[in-house]
Amino acid sequence: MPRWNPRLALLCLFACSSLVCSSPAGAAPLTPPDPGVDALMHRYDGQVPGASVLVLKDGKPAFRRSYGLAVVEDGTLVTPASNFRLASVSKQFTAAAILLLAEDGKLGIDDPLKKWLPSLPAVADTMTLRQLLSHTSGLLDYEELMDAADPRQIHDAGVLQLLEKENRSYFTPGSDYRYSNSGYALLALVVGKASGSEFASFLRQRIFLPLGMNNTYAHQDGIDEVPDRVYGYSHMDGRWQRTDQSTTSAVLGDGGIYSSIDDLAKWDAALYDERLLKTSSLQLAFSPATKTTEPDVPFYGFGWRINGDALWHSGESIGFRNVIVRYPKQKLTVIVLSNRNEPEPYALAIDIARRWLDAAR
Repeated sequence: MPRWNPRLALLCLFACSSLVCSSPAGAAPLTPPDPGVDALMHRYDGQVPGASVLVLKDGKPAFRRSYGLAVVEDGTLVTPASNFRLASVSKQFTAAAILLLAEDGKLGIDDPLKKWLPSLPAVADTMTLRQLLSHTSGLLDYEELMDAADPRQIHDAGVLQLLEKENRSYFTPGSDYRYSNSGYALLALVVGKASGSEFASFLRQRIFLPLGMNNTYAHQDGIDEVPDRVYGYSHMDGRWQRTDQSTTSAVLGDGGIYSSIDDLAKWDAALYDERLLKTSSLQLAFSPATKTTEPDVPFYGFGWRINGDALWHSGESIGFRNVIVRYPKQKLTVIVLSNRNEPEPYALAIDIARRWLDAAR
């Protein structure tokens, strides 16, 4: 565990007199600088696309700091309230929405997919919601079906339209595992059909607002405004260039949520009790649903990768790289959100987590 350093504490007191270290009302104060974590995060600090880091231990922030810039063009700093596009970290929320509707009796996780989306071709006849949740449906990757010459953004409904034309799959449904953005885009449509509410509205009303995640949105351009929005960048031709949106960035079910480390702390807390989902539903999400051959992912649950005691998920989209790693038995969570195209922060989060895991041994 990081040790208290009086000199660093004085530096923090000085730094926190500026807007860099200000905290929104009701939020936990920034923790003092930590030489170990700060060294790991050095490449994100300064006049470059940045990151937010949160370590939660026993339900409380053990480390909470931000680095670098949210908006390079005007020098807006990243803060713990800055909202990053979560990319595939969003999938756990899509899965939670399905589980909530199952608790409501509005659907069953073993429902045939075509009960809710009957326009799909015959290849989907035996596909189930459970298979979509666990990436075992065999659905084709919608990105492979898109017209590369079409500059328009695709939405979840557009994913369905592409799949309606393809009476083929990668494998017999339920027989194998293949990570599927298509499956989670379709699950968002199922949420809409079963709830009678649009997916983004359902998440807002049934998950985000009840948990106090007031600044978290499944973002729809022209419909909502993301507060404290972070923009994505890629390092190209020797400089950071904005690469915030691609043709797939408007798909919500597989990766369209914007959130901050402060709001994600509330999400993490809800995963330890029944304030949102029943224990039985959480166990479904966190239990192995299928084996995988992916590195550090021996099993996949519903919206969660499972590796021993760790539950985790990364999120990668144009200009963003994120990860959440949870160790429920140790009551430890590490979240790293970044607005740049590289590196993948999973290894970084593991290195940060070891500082607390090793101290507990």
